[in-house]
Amino acid sequence: MIRQTRRRAALFLASDLAATLLALAAAYGLRFGLEIVPVRQGVPGAASYLRLFPLIAALWPVVYSFYGLYQVRRHRSRLDEGIAVLVATGLATLLLVSLGAFFRGFSYSRLVLLLFFGGDVLFVFAGRTAIRRYYEEAFRHGIGVRQAVVIGAGRLGRALVDKLIEHPEAGLAVVGFLDDDPGKQSDSYRGIPIVGTTAHTASVVDERGIDTVFLALPLDAHRTMLAVLQEVGRTVADVRVVPDLLQHITFRAGIEDLDGLPVVHLTSVPLTGWMGLVKRSLDLGISATALLLLSPILGAIALAIRIEDGAPILYRQIRMGLDGRPFEIVKFRSMRAGAEDESGPIWAVREDPRSTRVGRFLRRTSLDELPQLWNVFRGEMSLVGPRPERPEFVRAFKHEFPQYMLRHRVRAGITGWAQVHGWRGNTSLTKRIEYDLYYIENWSLSLDLKILWLTARHGWRHRNAY
Repeated sequence: MIRQTRRRAALFLASDLAATLLALAAAYGLRFGLEIVPVRQGVPGAASYLRLFPLIAALWPVVYSFYGLYQVRRHRSRLDEGIAVLVATGLATLLLVSLGAFFRGFSYSRLVLLLFFGGDVLFVFAGRTAIRRYYEEAFRHGIGVRQAVVIGAGRLGRALVDKLIEHPEAGLAVVGFLDDDPGKQSDSYRGIPIVGTTAHTASVVDERGIDTVFLALPLDAHRTMLAVLQEVGRTVADVRVVPDLLQHITFRAGIEDLDGLPVVHLTSVPLTGWMGLVKRSLDLGISATALLLLSPILGAIALAIRIEDGAPILYRQIRMGLDGRPFEIVKFRSMRAGAEDESGPIWAVREDPRSTRVGRFLRRTSLDELPQLWNVFRGEMSLVGPRPERPEFVRAFKHEFPQYMLRHRVRAGITGWAQVHGWRGNTSLTKRIEYDLYYIENWSLSLDLKILWLTARHGWRHRNAY
């Protein structure tokens, strides 16, 4: 398996370098061959540009490796990989120009470098997509598939088999279970038989040419696990342990290294590292632009509120955000001043008598939420994420719904996966939590863009917006 992973990484590396060389040649051809912009100072020889390639061949793999582009990640979406290629290529191109500035005679057309950057992103991504599709199709047709055996035919082992069958692109085919329960010896699951007991592990691995052994034993089977590890240690099979923690795992688990000690992180979220920086940059850019472009509309709304009901224009309220930290959310005031002085914190209802005429329009169209762009700009919120709740509600909900506080592992959002599916306002809290947790576990930039598109399309006027 390690050899196969290395071969795949080497194939990606060769494809990337070939695509980069092609992009360099194409950029030179477009600039000086087709002359998409008139050449005024003579055409330089192609050899002067080809001399850049040895430096590129040394620099590109280092930068790409830094961005994890040579790690086999089966759950990386194409959009995520495309963004990684874009950012890595941009950084590598900047480093190339910066390093070239130290050398006398480094004088290359800026248009060629710009064309090279654009072409390199396209060609590299196209090459990687072709390689991934080749492997996926090959695995689906049984070509290059590695043989696996699962130790443990219980709940955990069967859940593992389900996942491997659902994802043939993983390139693993389970040939059988090994289990010590006498009552299971004649059983099979999804056509996969039990081929022996754990004492037969080494012989099964050798006889059947097993590449990967999955340990999927219950927590109390420590002695059996140690015995199996000793058995597998006599073979060259790859060993993977599936911890019996399904009942405790809420998000996709991750592995951390604590000075050589592996630690299973049960609440790991995909919104970490540089992807978190990308999301924050998107929030910052869009919120700043929106505040500037929408300033006339914001001013008109403020004036309408002032004319109908006087000051204050904005309504400020404490909400719970990232890591359970409180912050002050900003909205256009849609209810009479002091509307909750007698009732206390309660949900808004349809045709709420506390709302002003302007306020009812703002709430139906969700325009009262626009000032939260300032919260996004300040970093207290994100454009997309679970909607923040008031501390009074959070204190009640966290006891009633054990997973409720997991919503606070990401920044709260102006819109979210639950909101674009209609779960907003005084609707089922269970459904909202379910949709929020789905968003957190499956976060990707493409999911954020999809939610923003759905919000722009129909999220501002919704039947539950009141």
